[in-house]
Amino acid sequence: MSQRLFVKGNEAVAMAAIEAGCRYYFGYPITPQSDIPEYLSREFPALNGEFIQAESEVAAINMLLGASATGVRAMTSSSSPGISLKQEGISYMAGSELPGVIVNISRSGPGLGGIDASQADYWQSVKGGGHGGYRIVVLAPASVQEMYDLTMLAFDLSDLYRMPAMVLADSVIGQMKEALIPNPRPDTLLPAKEWAVRGRKEGTPQKIVKSLFLGDGELEAHNWKLHRKYQELTEKESRHELYLTDDAELIVAAFGSVARIAKSAVMMAREAGLKVGLIRPITLFPFPAKAFAEVSQSCKKLLDIELNTGQMVDDVRLSVARDAEVFFYGRPPGAGSLPVPEELFEQIKKHY
Repeated sequence: MSQRLFVKGNEAVAMAAIEAGCRYYFGYPITPQSDIPEYLSREFPALNGEFIQAESEVAAINMLLGASATGVRAMTSSSSPGISLKQEGISYMAGSELPGVIVNISRSGPGLGGIDASQADYWQSVKGGGHGGYRIVVLAPASVQEMYDLTMLAFDLSDLYRMPAMVLADSVIGQMKEALIPNPRPDTLLPAKEWAVRGRKEGTPQKIVKSLFLGDGELEAHNWKLHRKYQELTEKESRHELYLTDDAELIVAAFGSVARIAKSAVMMAREAGLKVGLIRPITLFPFPAKAFAEVSQSCKKLLDIELNTGQMVDDVRLSVARDAEVFFYGRPPGAGSLPVPEELFEQIKKHY
């Protein structure tokens, strides 16, 4: 059995990236994710890795694009305003069908906002924050162990489907310390990167990585190809957690750090004799719509709880049975304030 470590969530991300074979990192410091580049800048030299603190977030994402085009595993990380600056590059990567892992330890906004934890980047992450109508894989850890495990998964899904993958967390999970078992990377059957640009040999066809398609009908065909890929992701890669939902008369929906608090509130409700359960999306894209549809066949009340004024709730409402009721409770971040289990328990009793 692997040794148990006591580490920060941000450190778990960096450890997982190394274990997954990432040796190229490009980023720019911003609170509350700077532990990630700090860790990698310390560890990469001994691994013959390349760490570059770019001059800006825009430069960092384009360095990631360039490294990815050569077929190597590479990563960038930032926090909300920095991720906004990366959106054009992420769109180019999606259009060019390039893998690469992007970590967002999100903070409050809009604008500069503050450094408090927030879930207000949901829309930006799952709806394609840049131009062109693309999607990316989005994974939402709820523990330090999942920061490690889902970062590993992000690299695999990114390579398997040739598209960017994001690990979306916040400062609660990024800065907290928990026990971690750094499991060895599982063997995953991944396709060879025959498309990678590694220098042309005489007599071999030229390999081109691009997102510009000007031929007659070429761009339409490319977009339908991307669309089919997103459909395949939805069918094969949706992930979620169910907790006490079999007999539930009200089900709480929450992701990431808020799901931890919501689970405590669900336990309080059970102790009070209320039949309450929890559904936690682990993949935000693809959203586990089928799981929501299934639980809402027997339970007709769902309470969506988020650290914002209402974003994932749109996807919950689109996914549940038409005769199900979806309530919402949100808290936009401010002054370090987070909802406590007792507060969420009161909301559960209100809507039960």
